[in-house]
Formats: sequence, C-alpha cells, structure tokens
Amino acid sequence: MKVVLLGYMGVGKSTLGRLLAGTFQQRFIDLDAYIESKEQLKIPELFQQKGEIYFRKAESLALQEIISKEDDFVLSLGGGTPVYGSNMKDVIEASGITSVYLKLNIEALVDRLFLERAYRPMISHYTDKVEFEEFVRKHLFERQQFYYMADHILDVTGKEATESLQDLIKLFNQNT
Repeated sequence: MKVVLLGYMGVGKSTLGRLLAGTFQQRFIDLDAYIESKEQLKIPELFQQKGEIYFRKAESLALQEIISKEDDFVLSLGGGTPVYGSNMKDVIEASGITSVYLKLNIEALVDRLFLERAYRPMISHYTDKVEFEEFVRKHLFERQQFYYMADHILDVTGKEATESLQDLIKLFNQNT
C-alpha cells in the first residue's frame, strides 16, 4: 500500500500518517523530516541559509526518490509540496499510489495555526489574527486546485485524530 497524505499546513497530515502507518504496519515518512535528514538542517534553517528555491528543489528530488523507490509507505507531504513544479502530477502518475487530501475548514485551520505560528517559518511573523486569517484564506484558495487533484478528499473538521483515522481506514478497506 502506497499512501500520500496532502493538505494545508496544520491539518494533521503527520499525525494521521503515523497512525495510519501503524495501523497497516507500513513505513511512515514525513517528507519534511526526510529532507531534514538528507540536508542535515531543520526546515527553518534550510529556508534561512539556502532559500525557498533551494528547498523546493530538494523537496521535489526527495519526493521523486520516495515515490519511485520505496515499496509500501504512508507519506505526508508538506503543505506546499503539491503546488511546486510537477510534484502533484508526479504523485498522480506514480504507480500504485493513493492520494488523500485532508481538508479542514478555514475557521479551525486559522485557530489551530495561529496558536502554532511560532513553530512555522512561513507564518511566524503574524501577530494580528484578522490579517493572518486573510493570508490563510488567500493561500488556501491558491493551493486548493492542487489539493483537489487527490484521489480522495477527507474532511477532518471537528474530528479527533482517532475518528479521522477510522475514516481513512474505511476509505482503504472500501478500495481493496
């Protein structure tokens, strides 16, 4: 089983990815952690020292490496991964991969991310929640066209991780 979880930052891709991988006894790969391991730098340091263009190239190379060489896995992408280069096309066209867009409503997303912003380089500078919400709405609008290219859409709004995991398991049991 090859699964790729995608969606905006903060929706729970890594959390659900770990849970799903554990349930099906598959390898879990967090793309950002994979890049950090290869580059020997944390993502914020990579952005700061080498820039976003370098990061996006490294991200695309890492994605290609994983989807072309790994046997079975559950992979969580970074929020921007599907948007850059041919990444989403590569995921869609890769053999045997099922992609799932984890969708969270804008209000829940803004509330969650505003609390976590200190840990996320792209949004750490926001101090005004109204201004931050405008950013998230615009950013999500730009990215959704790529997210909606996924094989499946799973709305995780108002659900605990365990409930969303059960929804994911049902999704995969229906497709086997």
